[in-house]
Amino acid sequence: MVEKQNIFLIGPMGAGKSTIGRQLAKFLHMKFYDSDLEIEKRTGADISWVFDVEGEKGFRLREEKILNELTQKKNIVLATGGGSILSECAQKYFITRGIVIYLKTTIENQLIRIPSDKKRPLLNTKKTQKDKKKILENLAYVRNPIYKNISDIIVDTTSKNPKILVVQIFKILKNFQK
Repeated sequence: MVEKQNIFLIGPMGAGKSTIGRQLAKFLHMKFYDSDLEIEKRTGADISWVFDVEGEKGFRLREEKILNELTQKKNIVLATGGGSILSECAQKYFITRGIVIYLKTTIENQLIRIPSDKKRPLLNTKKTQKDKKKILENLAYVRNPIYKNISDIIVDTTSKNPKILVVQIFKILKNFQK
């Protein structure tokens, strides 16, 4: 990676996009953004509340606007929301404005990483583990092919230390030409 390019991290909830993104940005001396945190900052409310008030469609429109703005910045690492790839516009932003890295993980790993996270509107805390697993399976069925299709690089984060993954991603990026 002779010249710094934007790096967009996509993948399901619990794949490590925010954790790895922060560390990768620091390692590469780039600025880090998290699209969900940007939405929360700008609305003054958490993602669950925005989902409740605006519905998923309203949330996705808001997310798309923020992604358009963030992906136009230079030399950033951006952790995206798991469903951001559902927008064809967002897909285009990612593909044309940076390197897209799909952080892949298993459903079992997701269930371990996000057992009682109240900020995940699609997995509210009242659901049983079995219900959550079914929801994650349905999301994976729809989203995984999109993640794979728009990514330049795929990294499996299942049961791996984020620091090791950052070094692994750095090595891949050193030899990557888009």
